[in-house]
Amino acid sequence: MGDPKRQRKKWRGPRHPWRREVLQQELELLGKYGLRNKHELWKAKYIIEKIRYQARRLLAMADEERRCQLIEKLVKMNLLPPGATLDDVLSLTVNDLLERRLQTVVYRKGLAKTIHQARQLITHGHIAIGDQVVSCPGYIVGRDEEDKVCYSPRSVYASLPPS
Repeated sequence: MGDPKRQRKKWRGPRHPWRREVLQQELELLGKYGLRNKHELWKAKYIIEKIRYQARRLLAMADEERRCQLIEKLVKMNLLPPGATLDDVLSLTVNDLLERRLQTVVYRKGLAKTIHQARQLITHGHIAIGDQVVSCPGYIVGRDEEDKVCYSPRSVYASLPPS
């Protein structure tokens, strides 16, 4: 289980960190999704890597029930459409996961003018999912939560008319 005081690392950096193509691609993703640093990007890549690893292992097994559980979990996270297969799981990219972050959802819904303003609104407690204020921009918004993303009732922005 591990010591609760010593948390494990949740990301893994690139094997060759100074390759020009990798640096350019990472910089584009940082700007497009408004990530604070590359650790957030590496964390998303690591999550996708683990999901794809699970899918490859399940393809080798004959247990159909476990396959369905993984796919149901990814459908609930809104990473896959309903009725997806394990081949769809293997085609997931880091962009798919970054599109599901709360920061990106707030920006796409028009609650913030820029992706960076979306991050600021979330960290300052102006964004809520239902009645619960969420202050983590990296929160993965599920399928059933997407329509509940709005301004917090206690926020100044909730009383302003839409512009």
